[in-house]
Amino acid sequence: MHPILFKIGFFTLHTYGTMLAAAVLFGLWLARRHAYEDGLDGDRVWNLGVYGVLSGLVVAKVWLVLAMWDYFAANPREIFALSTLQSGGTFYGGVLGALVLIILYARYWKLPFLPLADAYAPCVALGASLGRLGCFSAGCCYGKPTEVAWGVIFSSEYAHGLVGTPLHTRLHPTQLYDSFAAAGILLVLLLMRRRKRFPGQLWALFMMLYGLMRFTTEFFRGDPGRTELFGGALSLMQVVSVALIVSGAWLWRRGAARAAHAK
Repeated sequence: MHPILFKIGFFTLHTYGTMLAAAVLFGLWLARRHAYEDGLDGDRVWNLGVYGVLSGLVVAKVWLVLAMWDYFAANPREIFALSTLQSGGTFYGGVLGALVLIILYARYWKLPFLPLADAYAPCVALGASLGRLGCFSAGCCYGKPTEVAWGVIFSSEYAHGLVGTPLHTRLHPTQLYDSFAAAGILLVLLLMRRRKRFPGQLWALFMMLYGLMRFTTEFFRGDPGRTELFGGALSLMQVVSVALIVSGAWLWRRGAARAAHAK
């Protein structure tokens, strides 16, 4: 755990922000490269990615505030506090915000949405993997207490004050669970690119794999704002994960059926 890379006077460079910036840059580079390979306008894909990231950051923070509304309603000043502004918000909120922007942009410029989504799928997986490493460094998105041998113990008072990380307690490293799983999804998507049979296949695969991953790791999360449903049996993010899996399966089946009919 290393929440601060370095500090010079009043300037502080946080590890989380640095990893998030790296995730955006590498992700956009990958999306642009894939766009050229798929016959899309790489520069326009890059620009769209930038707009999508900005839209995603805004919606991710709004989702975070809504998910923890009881706390923020009682402490409205915290909505614009440094800790809230520095946080990445919720991943699903970010994806939703970016997706809506991409759909609107694609319709305006008459760009094919499914090939665009395929170009961005590995980009999102890469961003998720690097972003969760940033979470681990910052101490946010932490897991429940555990006795497993690979549990982690945080000790940064700075992180505790910033995001409430429990200190001196062995916790599930849920950030690393997500990061490693997202890296695996990225590898699967890159391998699938050369075998793609229909537009939207990579995006459908990403939705199913990421939804399954997030549904599973949510059981080990211990940070607040989980928005528990059904008497605490599931969280809101798990319900969203199920919807993601179902949507991905529908998109895959639809694309596969069209590809088979076109033969």
